[in-house]
Amino acid sequence: MKIEITSKNYNVSEKLKDIIEKKVGKLDKYFNDDAVAKVNCRTEGIINKLELTVRSKGLFYRAEVSSDNMYENIDLALPKVERQIIKYGDKFFTRLKKDSLNKDYLFFEEAPIIQKAEVVKKKTFELEPISVEDAKVFLDTIDNNFYVFLNRETGRVNILYKRLDNNFGLIEAIY
Repeated sequence: MKIEITSKNYNVSEKLKDIIEKKVGKLDKYFNDDAVAKVNCRTEGIINKLELTVRSKGLFYRAEVSSDNMYENIDLALPKVERQIIKYGDKFFTRLKKDSLNKDYLFFEEAPIIQKAEVVKKKTFELEPISVEDAKVFLDTIDNNFYVFLNRETGRVNILYKRLDNNFGLIEAIY
């Protein structure tokens, strides 16, 4: 497994880099050699955030955690990623290492309890072309954290969402 460590507004020491490589490297148990783990360490205000993303053979696992201690963040992120691997392991077992889901977990004593989510509500609506600025206004008026719309400028379906920093994010679907 290849491990890439990046940072923003945070200085990753050699000690931290070694610990990240050692602990994240344990996930190699589940993946073949083509796997890439990206670890991004950053500081926002006084909070340290760590984002861990693992990609392998079309699989994508991600965890983002924050605390006042980056070393603690590593220990918080790894079980989240392993839980995702276990949860979807039966579905994607052919893309994982053979026998990697043999109940000898890295960060759990026993199999975590995983409740499968179901689609419990379905909405249908017509998409009318609007601008991103109008979508921002509509998002502020509804009781939700995202808004789906047809972008007047591009003709593509977009999703406008509220970020934790009170700004907006925009996702543009390409098909």
